[in-house]
Amino acid sequence: MRQILIVEDEKPIREMIAFALKRSGFEVREAENSHGARVQLADRRPDLLLVDWMLPDMSGLELTRLIKREAATRDLPVIMLTARAAEGDKVAGLDGGADDYITKPFSPRELLSRINAVLRRSSGSTTDEQVDLGGLTLDRSSHRVTAAGLDVALGPTEYRMLEFFMTHPERVYSREQLLDRVWGGNVYVEERTIDVHIRRLRKALEAVHLDHRVQTVRGSGYRFSTREA
Repeated sequence: MRQILIVEDEKPIREMIAFALKRSGFEVREAENSHGARVQLADRRPDLLLVDWMLPDMSGLELTRLIKREAATRDLPVIMLTARAAEGDKVAGLDGGADDYITKPFSPRELLSRINAVLRRSSGSTTDEQVDLGGLTLDRSSHRVTAAGLDVALGPTEYRMLEFFMTHPERVYSREQLLDRVWGGNVYVEERTIDVHIRRLRKALEAVHLDHRVQTVRGSGYRFSTREA
């Protein structure tokens, strides 16, 4: 049974979310602040976190950044819950490491759809095929990416994006095509989200000096290339 940790300080909202998740077959754990969430994470790792932006001790954005910095939890999917609907806030949330962002008020149906979409993306492929290209090795069985023996730290969405790029090299894909191929046609994600995840992917590859593999083709989109831009 998939387990979800809800980090929300407002008890009525927390209980509403927990009720909907339990009805859908999820195991639910709860925390009312960031400190409680970190205690829960140390005790047992969930499959996904729902994190409210406005928490009493540390903001949900700060908590998400902490989670994504730590090796044991950096690939843990996080969906941020917030009343902040401005584009700048959404970008800040995604830049901070959130895998999705949902604004209040939301329906249980929408929330469940977002959760299932993020879990599908993070589960990835079950084959043991290994892809070697452009100095990178992507192992689908272990969900690890390495370069010259060094691990490349990627979140679940960045991993899926890199997997797609490495299995479709030298071809340019528009934002719309990437949304369809990486996120799936039944999930609503803004095209601006692509740029956020491209930046995060490049930042991860920069650590092994391979960020130039993900190239921007002005006016067209992005491609993965073993050639120079």
